[in-house]
Amino acid sequence: MKVIVLGLGNILLRDEGVGVRVVEALARQCVLPADVEVVDGGTVGMDLLDTLAGCDHLLICDAVKIGAPPGSVVKLVDGQVPALFQTRYSPHQLGLSEVLATLTLTDEAPAVVTLIGIVPADLELGIDLSPPVAAAIQPALEQLAATLAELGLPLTPVYGA
Repeated sequence: MKVIVLGLGNILLRDEGVGVRVVEALARQCVLPADVEVVDGGTVGMDLLDTLAGCDHLLICDAVKIGAPPGSVVKLVDGQVPALFQTRYSPHQLGLSEVLATLTLTDEAPAVVTLIGIVPADLELGIDLSPPVAAAIQPALEQLAATLAELGLPLTPVYGA
């Protein structure tokens, strides 16, 4: 099984970069099973095509605007994910939609796509996360860990992290 945990976002636009910050924390705090690859996707689009081709499960971490309070953590699966990206507020969402559509056309799409999203509070220029979004990093990591455990891929904490 090949599982990719993909962090998306622009770290120069405060909470827009939360997906990248979540996967950075994951790589820092956990020993990952051999079948799990963490990818900092930043704001790239079609450049991810080869990386994502043929993976069994794609776990995406990203900022999501869904009308919930800032810092809320949501989990969406399969058909719910492309529907969320119908309303775009970030350029990388278009890129990810195109990548997933292209992978579907080439029969290399992930069998399962899961999105762990955090509702942003501030998308202005800056490198620090807003307080509610920074506080959501750990709950998002717990959602990721639970999803990986469901796949039979439990995480091992790094001591002292």
